Amino acid sequence: MSESTTRHRRIILASGSPTRLKVLTDAGIDVVAIESGVSEDFGPVATQDAVLALARRKAMAVAAFSEDELVLGCDSLLDLDGETIGKPGTAEKAREIWKRLRGRCAILHTGHCLIDTSKDQGNGGINRVVSRVDSTLVRFSSPSGEEIDAYIASGEPLSLAGACSIEGLGAPFVEGIDGSSTNVLGVSLPLLRTMLAELGVSITDLWRQDRDSPGSVER
Repeated sequence: MSESTTRHRRIILASGSPTRLKVLTDAGIDVVAIESGVSEDFGPVATQDAVLALARRKAMAVAAFSEDELVLGCDSLLDLDGETIGKPGTAEKAREIWKRLRGRCAILHTGHCLIDTSKDQGNGGINRVVSRVDSTLVRFSSPSGEEIDAYIASGEPLSLAGACSIEGLGAPFVEGIDGSSTNVLGVSLPLLRTMLAELGVSITDLWRQDRDSPGSVER
């Protein structure tokens, strides 16, 4: 795209996740976060289908009130032995999950839905939508019962998909990953770059001019 035709774009992140916002902000992307307010319940479907459906639900809810924006919805769930594991919510559930995870491998799936709500796209004003799933294999270490109890007592894992993350207090309990590291944090930057390209947008068009300023959150 020539310099004369390039215009600055920004992303509306249809999520209240501070981690997703930080991933995008740290990558220099101009982003505003707006919570979608939609239900995160999912039916008896495969994990990959669930994250894709939830990502679409979030993106479409926010896109309905957006104009000339790029709206991104994401959702992450862990797949362990074919079972979908979301946010535990309670200490009891988190402890149950971690007893199963230690010394094992599981797959973290993140659904992405990107909607271009531009009115000048030459297609009668119909939003263009790209949806994809990225998957990362996570290899867990074997924390002791005391370590698991301390981690759960911190409260950190209660609101994390699969009760885990590769950063924060739980980072020492993850031995490694195979795949995108940012995918485990809730948004795969390599996949986002590809999705943007499908809509004719370069990820560099989203870079903030002042990359020292943080992203913002709107309610």
